[in-house]
Amino acid sequence: MSSEPPPGSGQQPPEDDPFRKRPPSDQSDQGPGSPYGTPYGGRQPPPGGPPPPPGGGPYDAGGPYGTGGPYGGPGHPPDPLAGMPPLADSGRRTLARIIDMVLVGIVVWLVTLPLGAQQYDVNANRVQTSGAIWESVAAAVLYVAYDTLMISRSGQTLGKKWLGMRVANLDDGATPATQTSLIRALVLWVPFAFCCACFWTAIAGGWSFFDKPYKQGLHDKAAKTVVVSTR
Repeated sequence: MSSEPPPGSGQQPPEDDPFRKRPPSDQSDQGPGSPYGTPYGGRQPPPGGPPPPPGGGPYDAGGPYGTGGPYGGPGHPPDPLAGMPPLADSGRRTLARIIDMVLVGIVVWLVTLPLGAQQYDVNANRVQTSGAIWESVAAAVLYVAYDTLMISRSGQTLGKKWLGMRVANLDDGATPATQTSLIRALVLWVPFAFCCACFWTAIAGGWSFFDKPYKQGLHDKAAKTVVVSTR
């Protein structure tokens, strides 16, 4: 029996999700020689040793970096990418998206072909676009359904799986829930299907080439997800 939440529930993935980030182990388990332990085990110097510096360590409240380090210290947010694989290359993401577009595009063509859907039907002095509208509806439904089901199941479409990457929640690294995957798919594919396929694909997907520090496309920002490497 699948452990995933039912479609549309919007629930978070189960705790046994293999991709979910795990909280770091307690420092007491790291041993006295751990590079992450405090130098004097709670600011108490060893007998006969020098006292701790008056300003504290570099990431203590009185240290040169102020209240805490750049991530995780007092006064600073934790690093969302800590414990996650490296972010996927934007070029490979683009190639994976092209693969998905071609695969689903073939299905759209097969579905709409019997309906006589076509981009334009010129009749006398008017241009009928009813065929194009039905084709756009079919494309939107199929692209959104494909992306939502695949991402909510494993974080991977076929293109992403073949090129070694997956979609993950930014906050915990887990596979996105159905609701999150649906939001991501709607932002990416509805404008693509109805009005501005090439332009919107270039903007939404190409945003990851310039976004810092998470390489998010516009659809990733809407869903609060990132794409990470699996290789």
